[in-house]
Amino acid sequence: MASPPQGQIDCVTTIPKASLPLAEVIERLRSEPRYAQNIVTWRTQEAAPAQFAPYPDWVHPDLKKTLQEYRFGQLYTHQRRVADLAHEGKNVCVVTPTASGKTLCYNLPVLDAICRKEGGRALYLFPTKALSQDQVAELNGVIAKLPQGARCYTYDGDTPSSTRAVLRQTGEIIVTNPYMLHGGILPNHVKWTDLFQGLRYVVVDELHAYRGVFGSHVANVFRRLRRIARHYGADPVFLSSSATIANPQEHARKLLGVPVELVTESGAPQGKRHFCLYNPPVVNRDLGLRANTLEEARRLSGLFAGGAVQAIYFVRSRQMVEVLTKYLKDRNRDRGLPDQTVCAYRGGYLPRLRRTIERGLRDGEIHEVVSTNALELGVDIGSLDVAVLTGYPGTLASTVQQAGRAGRRAGTSLAVMLCRSTALDQYVAAHPEYVLDRPQEAAVIDPDNLIVFVNHLKCAAFELPFDEGTDFGGNPVTGEVLDYLAREARILHKAGGRYHWMAEAYPAEDVSLTSADVDYFVVIDEDKNIVMAEVSRADAMTQIHEGAIYGFQGEQFLISRIEYDDRRAYAKRINPDYFTEAEVDVDVRVVHADEDRAGPGFRLHRGEVGVKTLATVFKKIKFYTRENVGAGEIDLPPEEMETTAAWMLMDGAVAIELGLNDPRNAGAWSGIGYLLQHLLPLYLGCGVGDVRRKTEIRSAEFGCPSLFLVDNTPGGVGLAERIFEIWPTLLRAARERLEACACAYGCPACIGPNARTGVLGKDVARRILARCANAPQAAPPVDPDLSADSSAAPSPSSLS
Repeated sequence: MASPPQGQIDCVTTIPKASLPLAEVIERLRSEPRYAQNIVTWRTQEAAPAQFAPYPDWVHPDLKKTLQEYRFGQLYTHQRRVADLAHEGKNVCVVTPTASGKTLCYNLPVLDAICRKEGGRALYLFPTKALSQDQVAELNGVIAKLPQGARCYTYDGDTPSSTRAVLRQTGEIIVTNPYMLHGGILPNHVKWTDLFQGLRYVVVDELHAYRGVFGSHVANVFRRLRRIARHYGADPVFLSSSATIANPQEHARKLLGVPVELVTESGAPQGKRHFCLYNPPVVNRDLGLRANTLEEARRLSGLFAGGAVQAIYFVRSRQMVEVLTKYLKDRNRDRGLPDQTVCAYRGGYLPRLRRTIERGLRDGEIHEVVSTNALELGVDIGSLDVAVLTGYPGTLASTVQQAGRAGRRAGTSLAVMLCRSTALDQYVAAHPEYVLDRPQEAAVIDPDNLIVFVNHLKCAAFELPFDEGTDFGGNPVTGEVLDYLAREARILHKAGGRYHWMAEAYPAEDVSLTSADVDYFVVIDEDKNIVMAEVSRADAMTQIHEGAIYGFQGEQFLISRIEYDDRRAYAKRINPDYFTEAEVDVDVRVVHADEDRAGPGFRLHRGEVGVKTLATVFKKIKFYTRENVGAGEIDLPPEEMETTAAWMLMDGAVAIELGLNDPRNAGAWSGIGYLLQHLLPLYLGCGVGDVRRKTEIRSAEFGCPSLFLVDNTPGGVGLAERIFEIWPTLLRAARERLEACACAYGCPACIGPNARTGVLGKDVARRILARCANAPQAAPPVDPDLSADSSAAPSPSSLS
């Protein structure tokens, strides 16, 4: 089916086939009633001119000539400032807007050192593979024109074993990621002697990505790195860059473990930027339903089609990437436009395809790209004009990064954030200042968290012995922990005032930087007998079960069979008029409770839980209309994990008083769980999907109503602790959201769709919250990163 069914209202049909310039797009959005009536607020940031500085005298003349001929005729003032500080041997963190030329800030001093052929080497660290590949391409473009040349290599999980020995011995610039540094380079430092002896610079890009538990682990990896560098007589300068956060200098110092100079004044030009907060129209006032954001993005896309502007659409899931990509390609076919100018970009695609898409965006061959947050970080995709965000991403930092993907050069740009019908997005729609005027979130880490610290102390002891009386990262408990590891754990041996590793185990193998190990299925095109993509084992039950429709670049493939043990799924190209959505059943059991306290009518607990997730059935959802046109069963093994959770148990007498002994009110109880889950990002800076919920009106384990909010990362990343702390505030916020919602019976903006909660659902939920949240007005959302464990990390393979 190539177009919407007859009779459906579709704004796209009224847009001319000719492509509109951006100025006209902006004018039509602001002036035409069908668009203007949905605009909540519109902010404009005026353009700013460039501020230039000459190259410093210390730059090698060959490098200066090469850079000027390449494309850097002059330096921006912040590039000159960072380069001078680095040349003076000072650690630097540069925090300037997206596309302000931060890369040259560190490439200039690094390449200058390499040009002099004095044995200087550099280590580049990026949080994702895509960024690593992107930076190598940029570096090699300059290196190819340098008379002296330079040997720059990528070292990651895809690096062939035959290449690894060569790059260890000859690589002057090694580009890698924290996972490979932790598990591959540091434990094998004797094989990297040349690198460590000549290590002059360590470059850490996207500093803001290293926060929470992930950042706490990486801070200890840097402690190990500095320790090994000192062992080989090196004292590298750390050069880092970050998106805007509230505490860049403090965060850099804590993460890197060294004093840091901060550069924040940008000399790069900035084009005029427009930001539009757009709330789709209400389609059913009683049920509180608004137009689907994916459909609204499709309608707005008619303004951008044709090539006069380049646009990126950020959506919340891989499946929705494929659905919207299909819609945009259908639109192009209907208009006689080439569908090759529309592409999808997401995790699961193989690296070669992702690089091809990135190149197509830079070259202007691709006009529109639909992406998950995989393109949120700084991969070079050229100059885009429009960014459409289909929903609030969950954090202010992500909002700024995604909106900043438009206008990466000096031209005018437009970012449109579409609000979903959820409680979170409707809060943002009602309080646009939350996004537009709130200070940036702080990045918080705790490198001295005892569990994290001890794990990396083991790794450090494996790498080099510890002398008695020395500390690790300035932590005063180092000696006490070393004594424990020697006397009690018996993995260290103390002799002659030194602690030596004596266990057979390889400690880095047992220390995950993210608490999440990833196992993948491959998806095989049956007709071509080639691997199309990868899917994590945890996602397999919902994405590639037999009968699933698997989207790939807007085309649809039927999963005909799955070989679970061999981690293979076979897909056959078809042309259905539907996509599939799986439903899962979650079972939560308490392993042990670590903390509890009383609340009004309930008791609150926090502890370790076991979670079993089973995909049960899938629905066939018709494109464009979202009708349910069929269903099927899923027969795959469950996924199990141990993690942490916070949960409330209602007092039995109170439950009867509120009607929770009546099974008909189960929907209201479930709706409260839905509302709490969707409000969490306002307080924790996490995504809605980072926490799972489980409600039972009569728990088999406890015999009373139970509501669990579960950290969705194996082992937990600290979310349960924060949820436990803010639970009373969360209940009060839920009560306020429910009272403020204009729907009659319940809707996605409060306790969920009326079809699930029942006609009396809102009234029952109101009584429950009035009883459990009987306190003054909820505190406004605060800085989400109050805990070092409040955010997870990019996955090791960066498959967003």
